[in-house]
Amino acid sequence: MATAENDQPGTIGLKQNSRRFDVTLAGDTALDVLMYGLPDELPPEQELLADGIAIRVGGSGAITAHNLAALGNAVGFITAVPGDDFGRMCQSELQQIGVDLSRCVPAPHMQSGVTVHLQHRQLRHMFTYAGPTSHLAFGDLDLDYLANSRHFHMSSYYLQRGLTAQIPEIFARLKQAGVTLSLDPNDDPEQRWDRNILEAIRLVDVFMPNEREACLMSGEADLDRAIAALRELVPLLVIKRGARGASAFMGAQSWDAPADETQVVDAVGAGDSFNAGFLHGWVRGWPVERALAFGNRTGAWSASASGGTSAFRNVAALREHLSDWTTGLETAAT
Repeated sequence: MATAENDQPGTIGLKQNSRRFDVTLAGDTALDVLMYGLPDELPPEQELLADGIAIRVGGSGAITAHNLAALGNAVGFITAVPGDDFGRMCQSELQQIGVDLSRCVPAPHMQSGVTVHLQHRQLRHMFTYAGPTSHLAFGDLDLDYLANSRHFHMSSYYLQRGLTAQIPEIFARLKQAGVTLSLDPNDDPEQRWDRNILEAIRLVDVFMPNEREACLMSGEADLDRAIAALRELVPLLVIKRGARGASAFMGAQSWDAPADETQVVDAVGAGDSFNAGFLHGWVRGWPVERALAFGNRTGAWSASASGGTSAFRNVAALREHLSDWTTGLETAAT
C-alpha cells in the first residue's frame, strides 16, 4: 500500500522530496451504476432489459485518486462523504487501495452522488445526481494538506459549483506553496461552457481535456484551432483522443502517442485512468512522450473492465500488465 510520512504543518517552503503526498486532489466521488446491452432507442413507458449490470466507485476525482494509489503513489483526497451506504462503500474502497481521506468533509444529511450509465451498442447515456459535490466549499478545503504534495489535480470543474468562483485563488495559493497543478475540466452538464475557466487554466501546469471539451471551452469548432488557442494559455496541453490515443503540446513542441489495443468493456473512467497514468510519470520527471504512452496504457487497462476502477483493484494483475514499465512503477497497494 502506498505509504508516506506523517502530516507536516506549514507547507509553504517545503521541499518537494519532503512532502507527504505525491498527488493530492479535491473533487467528486459518486457511485457509478452501469447497464449494458440496451437498445439505441429508448421508448418511454416500456420496460427495457439490459444484459448486464455493474456497480462501481465513480466520480472523476475518485477514479483518478484510486488509480494513482493503485500505481503506488501516496495520494490525499478531499471529497464530501455522505453517511449513507453508497458513501460508506466508496469511502471503504478508496481507503483499501491506499487513498488518504483524513481531511474529507462529512455530509451526513446528504445522499451520495450517483451516475447511471446506459451502455448502448456504440454510444451511452449518462444521468447524474451530483449529490454533495456541488456543495463542497472553499472553507471545506485544508489547503496546507493539499499543498503537502508534489502535485495537485482537480477534475470535474463544472460540477464544483461551490468552489468555481474561488478555484483561481485555490490554484494561486497552491502554486505559491510550490505545488504543480493539473486540471481536467470534464463535461459541463448545463452546456454553458463558462469561459471563466480560462482564468483557472492560466494557473495550471498541465491542462487535460478531451477533443470535445477542448473545442467547447475554446469556442472553436475546429480542433486544430482549439489546440492553437489553448496551448497559448498553459505550459503543457494534453489532449485525450480516445481510440486515436493522446497528444501533447508544449511551446513549439508536440507529441503523439497511439492508443493501446484492448478488448473494451466500457470507456467509463478511461480518461481519468489516463490522467492517473500520465501524472504518475509526469510528477517523476518522465519525458512527455513516455508519460503519454503510459497514460494510454492505463486508460486502455481501465477500459478492459467495467467502470473506472475495477481493473485497478487487482494490483497483482495490474503490476503484471505493466511489467515492462517496472523501472518507473513503485510498489503498489496490496
